[in-house]
Formats: sequence, structure tokens, C-alpha cells
Amino acid sequence: MPANQPSSTATPTSPVVSRTPSSAAVPTGASGRILALDVLRGIAILGTLASNIWLFTTPGGPAAWLSDGFATDDPVRTVLQALSNGKFLALLTLLFGVGLELQYRSMVRQGLPWPGRYVLRAAILFVEGLLHYVLVFEFDVLMGYAIASLLAAYLVGRSDRVVRVWGGVVAGVYVAAIVALTALLVSTSDAGGGQQGGQGQRGGQGAPAAAGDGAASLSTASWLDQVVLRLTHMDVFRIELLLIVPSATVLFLVGSRLVRAGMFSTTEEGARLRRRLAWIGLGAGVPLNALTTWAGPGWVLVDRYLVPPLVALGILALGTTLVARLRPGGSPSLLRRGVEGVGRTALSCYVLQNVLASVICFDWGLGLAGGEPWQVVLIWAGISLTLMVAAPLWLRRWPRGPIELVMHRVYDAGRR
Repeated sequence: MPANQPSSTATPTSPVVSRTPSSAAVPTGASGRILALDVLRGIAILGTLASNIWLFTTPGGPAAWLSDGFATDDPVRTVLQALSNGKFLALLTLLFGVGLELQYRSMVRQGLPWPGRYVLRAAILFVEGLLHYVLVFEFDVLMGYAIASLLAAYLVGRSDRVVRVWGGVVAGVYVAAIVALTALLVSTSDAGGGQQGGQGQRGGQGAPAAAGDGAASLSTASWLDQVVLRLTHMDVFRIELLLIVPSATVLFLVGSRLVRAGMFSTTEEGARLRRRLAWIGLGAGVPLNALTTWAGPGWVLVDRYLVPPLVALGILALGTTLVARLRPGGSPSLLRRGVEGVGRTALSCYVLQNVLASVICFDWGLGLAGGEPWQVVLIWAGISLTLMVAAPLWLRRWPRGPIELVMHRVYDAGRR
């Protein structure tokens, strides 16, 4: 079957995102959006900041972190980093896969070929990610998402058997590679008398690499110097794409298939699926995460890339269940409105939070990097509160975030 033609098995038949009264979907807002997705996406964005904030608050910035592996012997810092490390990025990735499925269904309903013009959308996202990487943040994920979304887009409309085979192959190779690298890291750490008890390489983006003496010696005193550093050391800073792209491809497919399995439906089957995923994801994932957190620096890749998706599935299931129990028509609290606002402007908030963190932490800005863990938490809370106030205010005037508006205008311009 041609890749640009939707398969019959993928026709939207289950009650997922429909604005019709007969839909059995989890409660939606006036615009027809699934509220659980906006809430969870907002949590994922703020949680991703909780992981990345340790990069920004490291004296010397992400380049300095990359050169020393984010070593720490502070148990409080270790616990705080472990709470966010990888989980919310995995949650965000799963939600991206849910969104991919919803876009596929929308094009099917309109009788449009798939992936069709989605290729242009992925290209726009890649350019946005490239600009974000060069101008703002060394560990941008948008470029990886753009590449992975193209791969997943050509699979999402295929039969379940094809998706299982391709997803299983990619996941199997990926897990085998992580296990092999972990074995190498553990043996190297043991041979060199590495640190134990969860100290050493972890946090931020978790990639055990060295940026070199030149990168480590540069400070954050000049924004232009940071831009030059990102351009000249792109091979180092972007090597994580080798881990992000295959992982994101699999999680995109998982998110798509969760929609089809009734994850967001109000049926008993949907509720049963959510309970099962919550028990597995949180009941098994959290203890495993605690073990990998304190297992030592050699387990950093497992701690960052293999265990967090399991925990993220539990968060996704539990969050959807809690939102489904909200009283229909009830007035949302200020907290929920703030989180929903962040979720509806996720792309803009993702970029803005990194810009704000740069201004606050780097020496060319306020220079507040360093300090005790409570100071880092305070910076994260301040940025999060800013986003939760700014996003709902922006949405009073515009239907999308500023970057989303630009993206849609460019996308619409491509039709002419």
C-alpha cells in the first residue's frame, strides 16, 4: 500500500477526538480540544524545564556541564534531578505521538493524502529547532522531533502489524545499544574506581560526553560566543540526536496506538487501560528509577532513556484519569488554567522558558547560575509561574502561541 494513502485499519472509528455529541471522549473544552492533553502537555513542558534548569544553573552553562558530566555529591541535588530526569521529556514525546495521530485522523476525515503536507510541517519544525539550538539552547529536542516525526508519519497510517514490526525492530536495536553502552560505562567506571551511590554523570540531558578543553574554558559572559560555540561544536552538542530520534520514533508510535486503544475514551475499556498503565508505569517504573538513580554513573543512559518512558506512561494514564473525573462545566482553578495555558502554547513556552533561563542564569544576563539546590528550585518556580500567567493572558487575545501562529502562517502560505 502506498505510504500516502491511509489504510482501512487506520480509519478513525473509535471515540477519540470528535466534536459531535456522540463522542465518548474524555471531557473536551469549547474548542473541542481534549482537556487531558492540554493539562498533561503543560505538565510536561514545566517538567522538562525542571530537568533542564540544572544545565542553565551550572556555572559555565551547558558546555561546562557537558565537560564534567554534571558531577555532584549533594544528595538533595541528586534527588531533585532524579525526580525530573527524562520522565517529562518522555511524556512530552508520547503526547507528540498522540498529536500526530490526531493530525492523521483530521487529514483522513478531509480526504487528504497522508503524510502529504505533513512533510512541510516537519520541515518547519526542524528549522525552528535549528534556530532554537543555535540561538538559545545546546540540547534542543525540536530537531530530533522533526526527524522522528517524518519516520513515524510514514508508519502511523499502516496496519497494526506493520507498526508492531517496525516499532519492535527499532526499539529492540535501541535497547540493545543502550545496554551495550551501559555495560561499557559500568566496566570503565569500575576499572577507574568511579563514583558510586548515584553521583557523577546525570541530570540535564544525561549524555556522557566531553566538549573538550576549548568548550569547557568558555564562560557564559558572551551570548555571541555561545552561538559560535554551538556552531563549531555541533558534532558534540547534537550527538544526542542519535539517541533521541529512534526513541522518539517508537514513543510517537506508542502515543498513536494508545489513542486507537481507547486511552482517552470514557468507555470501561479505556478506564481499564489507564489503570493498567498507571500500575505498571508508576508501580514498576518508579522503583526501577530509584535503583538506576543510585546505581552509579555507569547507569546514566538507562536512567535517562530506558526507565523514564515507563514512568511517563504511568503519568499519562494517571493524569488522564484525574482530568476525566473533573466536574463537567466546573470553573477551573487558577493552577489548572495556568497549566492548560502552557499546554496550549507548548512550543512557545518551551522556547520561552529556555530564553528566560538563559537571561536569568548566564553571565551576559543576570548571572544567577550556581547556588544551593533551593535557589535552583526557586528559579524554576519563578519561570514556571511566569509561563502560567503569561500563557492564559496571551490566549485571551490569540488562539495559539506566538511561535505556533508563525508556524501555521508559514504552513498555510505553502498552500498557495
